[in-house]
Amino acid sequence: MAKPQTLKADQRARTGSGVLKQMRREGFVPSVIYGGGTENQNVKVHAKTFRDMLNNAASDSILVNLDVEGAGTQLAFLQDVQHNALTKEILHVDFLAVSETTSITANLPLELTGEPVGVQEGGLLEHMLHSIEVSCLPKDLPESILADVSHLAIGEALHVGEMPLPEGVIPTPNADVVVALVAKARVEEEEEEVEGEAASTEPEVTSEAKADDE
Repeated sequence: MAKPQTLKADQRARTGSGVLKQMRREGFVPSVIYGGGTENQNVKVHAKTFRDMLNNAASDSILVNLDVEGAGTQLAFLQDVQHNALTKEILHVDFLAVSETTSITANLPLELTGEPVGVQEGGLLEHMLHSIEVSCLPKDLPESILADVSHLAIGEALHVGEMPLPEGVIPTPNADVVVALVAKARVEEEEEEVEGEAASTEPEVTSEAKADDE
């Protein structure tokens, strides 16, 4: 299961675009903590520390122990990260205050494991779903979802409803969504198409033609 990261957060009372720009120049990211049955808290986190945390995480779905200046520690879920479209600078972060009984929704990377039987027979593995949305309690949040595809033969697919998931983790996509499939190799498909075309272009010998030959 994913272990909560610890992040220091300072209170901020200042608002306004000019003030926020100055805050970013000073090396901080303006942030807000909301939910949990309390009023929203305006805070700021150290930009480099936050970037390093993201870079070392499997996804942006992260649990954080926020050490808030003057307010103690709050368990929170990283809800949203806003970036500058051009520079990729982190502009703002939203944290959702949660408790041990809060159900959270996370988008996690989906990794395939094992070599399919069909690939060993010459097929091609197609990874159709690279991430999956799940809901769970904070204590059950995994870093990623693993899907075993070793049993797939050529022409077979793995669906969301067929994946064993960690206890307490529920997928939100429909059960029939395809995660991965093993298709025929393209060379083999092309050869079959050529053979089919050749068969269809062979001249048909009619009974009259046969009579003329005799």
